Amino acid sequence: MTSPASPSQPASTPGSAPDVPATATDVAVDAATTEAATTDAAATAEATVKAKAAPTRAPRLGGAVWLALLVVYIVWGSTYLAIRVAVETMPSFLSAAARFLVAGLLLVGYLLVRQGPAGLKVTGRQLASSALVGLLLLTGGNGLVVLGETSVPSGLAALLVAAVPLWMVVLTAAGGERPRVAELAGVLLGLVGLGVLSAPAIGGSVEPVGVILIIVATVLWATGSFVTKKIPMPGNVLAASAYQMLAGGTADLLVGLGRGEHHGLDLGAISGRSWVALAYLVMFGSLLAFTAYAWLLRSAPLTLVGTYAYVNPVVAVLLGWLILAEPLTGPTLAGGAIVVAGVCLVVSVSRGSGRSSRAGSPARPAREPSTRR
Repeated sequence: MTSPASPSQPASTPGSAPDVPATATDVAVDAATTEAATTDAAATAEATVKAKAAPTRAPRLGGAVWLALLVVYIVWGSTYLAIRVAVETMPSFLSAAARFLVAGLLLVGYLLVRQGPAGLKVTGRQLASSALVGLLLLTGGNGLVVLGETSVPSGLAALLVAAVPLWMVVLTAAGGERPRVAELAGVLLGLVGLGVLSAPAIGGSVEPVGVILIIVATVLWATGSFVTKKIPMPGNVLAASAYQMLAGGTADLLVGLGRGEHHGLDLGAISGRSWVALAYLVMFGSLLAFTAYAWLLRSAPLTLVGTYAYVNPVVAVLLGWLILAEPLTGPTLAGGAIVVAGVCLVVSVSRGSGRSSRAGSPARPAREPSTRR
C-alpha cells in the first residue's frame, strides 16, 4: 500500500522520472548561468550605447564618381575653347540655343529607342523642377558665359568660373551644413585667385562688362546646382538632363530673339570651324559631360562636384594658348596656381571622408536609368 503524496511534493505522473532533490552542484551551475546571462546583457547594452554615441561615417565615394568627375574636368575644360570658336561667327544666345535644343532632342530620341515612353515619364513637379534647373544652369549660367566670351578670352573666362565653389559652399552653409576648415581654406584660396584674375579687367585690358557677366553666371550656376538637391527631380538622370536642356535651350532661343540676334543672320557666313565647335559642344559638352554632371549632383558631395570649376581653367588656359594663341600673362599663371591649390584642399577633404551631400545624411546614389525597354 502506497502512501499519498505530501502537499509539498506533487506526485509523479505515470511514466515520468521521479523527482530528484536539487544538489549543491545544481545550485552553483544555475547561479553561474544567471551571472553569465547578466554579464552578456550588460555587455550588449554597453555596445549599443557606444554604437549610438559613435559618429556615423558616410560611405566612401566609388570609382564611378571619380570617372564622372574626370569627364567633367577635361571635357568641360575644352568647351570654353569651343564656345570661343563658335561665337566667332555665330550669335551668342542663338548658338547656345542650338546646342542645347539639338542635344536635348537627341537625348529624347535615345530614351525613346532604349526605354520607350516610360523613360520620359515624369510627374508635373519633376518636370517643373527640371525646367527651373535648366533655366538656372543653361540660360543664366551657360548663356551668360557664352555672351561674356564675345569679349573675354576663353582661358580667363574659365578661370573666372572658379568662383562657383565659393557660392556652392555659401549656399550649402545657408542650408544648414557647416563647411570644414579645409573647405573654407580652399574657397578662400579660390577667391584670392579670382581677385588676381580680375586684375586685367580692372586695368582696362579686358572688357569689364564681360567679366561681370561671367561672375553673375557663376552665381546662377551654383544656385541651379544647389537647388537640384532640394527639389523633386526625375529619377532617370537622362530624362532630367533632356528636360533641362530643352527648357534651357528654349529660353536661350527666346533671349536671342529678344536681343535681335536673328537680324541679318546669314548661315552661309558661319565658318566651318564654328560649325565644328558647335557639334563638339552638342556631343561632348552637353550629351556626355552635362549628363555626367547631372548624375554627380545626386551622387557626390556638392563641394566636391564644384571643384570642376578649379580644374576646367587649367585645361582651358592650356588649350587657348596652344590653339588660339591666347597670352599666358602673369595674373593668369598666378591665378591658375592659386585655384589649383584650392581644389587640392577641397578634394582631399571630400575624398577622405565621403562627405554627405545633404546635412545629416549620406550621399545617396542616383537611380540608374534602365537600358531595357
